[in-house]
Amino acid sequence: MEILDFSIRLFTSLALGAAIGFERQWRQKSAGLRTNTLVAMGSAAFVLLSLQIGGDATGRIASYIVSGIGFLGAGVIMKDGLNVQGLNTAATIWCSAAVGSLCGLGMFAEAAVVSAAVMLTHIVLRPVGLQLNRLTFTQSAATQTDYLFTIKCKTDVENHIRVLLMQMLGNDDKLLLQSLSSDEHHESDDVIITAAIKALTPQDSFMERVASRLTIETKVNKVSWEITGKQTDL
Repeated sequence: MEILDFSIRLFTSLALGAAIGFERQWRQKSAGLRTNTLVAMGSAAFVLLSLQIGGDATGRIASYIVSGIGFLGAGVIMKDGLNVQGLNTAATIWCSAAVGSLCGLGMFAEAAVVSAAVMLTHIVLRPVGLQLNRLTFTQSAATQTDYLFTIKCKTDVENHIRVLLMQMLGNDDKLLLQSLSSDEHHESDDVIITAAIKALTPQDSFMERVASRLTIETKVNKVSWEITGKQTDL
């Protein structure tokens, strides 16, 4: 294989992997721009290597890529009680490997279609999933609990704390963030972040874990939460 053909296939996988990773980085996911780019590019490199070896190496190395990405994906999956987090991120890494493998085989159009499908899945189906979660809240007859989260921090870390809080709450489909607001403290350069949260079932232990996690953040002065209401009948 000529070095030009090799470079075209490798850098095409880099570009398509970066396109997938850009959307993930924008959403502040654990596997973002660099991870998806490296997975796609690495998969393409292994496929190109198998083509250079020839014989049945292509099929064998491709199967090794699939199993190897499985181990990488397992590293981003976390279990928190009955909740499992990171499945979507692991599936995205798997798809990035598929894109890279297609580029390594010179199937550029197919790789572009898969990349577009992955990004559309995240962009289009995400709001659909959120809407379904909201419908679950309105139609469920289980006990609902309202929480109020209050965080006092320095102004320069406000955005970071807001993003961190949204990430932790967004990974649990039993929680619905109803409002998130910030008010400046008149006597200092502190800001008070207030979040109103509705839970499908009581989540006291989860709220305490979130509060403990936020407490160790730099320039966070105070974190507190309270139950503001319960509802058993809709």
